[in-house]
Amino acid sequence: MIKREKLYKIGEVMHYSGLSRQTLHNYTLAGLIVEARRTESGHRLYDESVFDRLEKIKQLQEQHYTLMQIKKLLEKEANESNNN
Repeated sequence: MIKREKLYKIGEVMHYSGLSRQTLHNYTLAGLIVEARRTESGHRLYDESVFDRLEKIKQLQEQHYTLMQIKKLLEKEANESNNN
């Protein structure tokens, strides 16, 4: 049996995260979050990992990091985990 991962439409991500469509769009454009894929009609779909990522962004914003600083921190974390 093939395991199917759950993908979330932007409206679902908005609902569960409490963030606006525009904020999620801005985060996607800035590279802070990445869509897992798109539907045939071009709608973004996000996997489960987006919620952990959004929580991390929120925590860093509460610590007064700018979005550019957050992006650099997240990229550094990703690079370190890829090297281990």
